[in-house]
Amino acid sequence: MTKETKIIVGVLAGAALGATIALALSSDSSSDLKGKVSDFFADLLDASKDKLAGLADKAAGLADKATTVADRVKEKIAEVNA
Repeated sequence: MTKETKIIVGVLAGAALGATIALALSSDSSSDLKGKVSDFFADLLDASKDKLAGLADKAAGLADKATTVADRVKEKIAEVNA
């Protein structure tokens, strides 16, 4: 895991824990609490999926750049050896 990913996971976990504790300590009824917790985690899951999709796109872009650089290096080596 990269440093950025670890930070994001930590923030999301902290937010989830904090929200759960806050809802548990609130005076709402049990069914309202369950609904709120369920909605919160659904939103959190959606946000996490979006962030991971963005990270996957960045990783794919970096892989493409690395391939391009490697191809250029191979060409230069071939030119030098020719």
